[in-house]
Amino acid sequence: MVSLQGPLRFLGGGLALALSGFLPMHATAQEAVDVELVLAVDVSLSMSHEELRIQREGYVAALRHDDVVRAIASGLHGRIAITYFEWAGAGSQYMIVPWTVIAGREDAEQVAQMIATGAPNSARRTSISGGLRYAADLLAESGFTSFRRVVDVSGDGPNNQGEFVDSVRDALVASGIVINGLPLMTRGGMTSTFDIPDLDRYYADCVIGGPGSFVIPVNDWAQFPEAIRRKLVQEIAGLHAPRQGAADRRLPVVKAAATAPYDCQAGEKRWRGRDWMWDEP
Repeated sequence: MVSLQGPLRFLGGGLALALSGFLPMHATAQEAVDVELVLAVDVSLSMSHEELRIQREGYVAALRHDDVVRAIASGLHGRIAITYFEWAGAGSQYMIVPWTVIAGREDAEQVAQMIATGAPNSARRTSISGGLRYAADLLAESGFTSFRRVVDVSGDGPNNQGEFVDSVRDALVASGIVINGLPLMTRGGMTSTFDIPDLDRYYADCVIGGPGSFVIPVNDWAQFPEAIRRKLVQEIAGLHAPRQGAADRRLPVVKAAATAPYDCQAGEKRWRGRDWMWDEP
């Protein structure tokens, strides 16, 4: 399997996608799919190695789950386009799975294997806005056509580097992209004064957006595999997603703008005055 690690790990969407033509499983230009789905996964230093492992394994398990495979098959075209990358600071995005079509269990298994075997990544700072810009570039150059374009972003802290996240969110939503969130509120990794206790509210007010956008908070890593599976089914099947079972109801869904507006610069404000900790602002 050819990998985009090593010298390609920091490339932007355009060049990385141009080179991804050497990889298997890639579709022809403008192939119709039910949804173009970008999985944007936080690998900032605040997450421990164990948490990074659990996170990867959660996505792998979800892609192999019968519910996800059935959701893909239930669409008009019976296939989706998916890409998976990991992010941290404003200039740290790592491509793990370039745009790939999933049209059945075998395809889903191959994508799961690519995630499972990709080189581990981690970097300092948290730039949700940088991850969203990278995701927007990937969608702009995907080569697919669909009725839905979705960015699924997970993270364990607020934006503290790069553009203001709500400004970038608004730009993506204006272009027809839906952003859903998976705030990780587990407190299992490295805690600091940069954390905020109500990260789910921050994501609901400052990160997600677009028709039907939602947040599924994760308060314990034991919930993570179920949260990922449920989130993927909802994003793939959309309005046709199956009704929740008893286990699903343990994980609340938070809709966009559910409460009074949150301070979307909370992360940046916590970082100010502490630039001496790093070589760069």
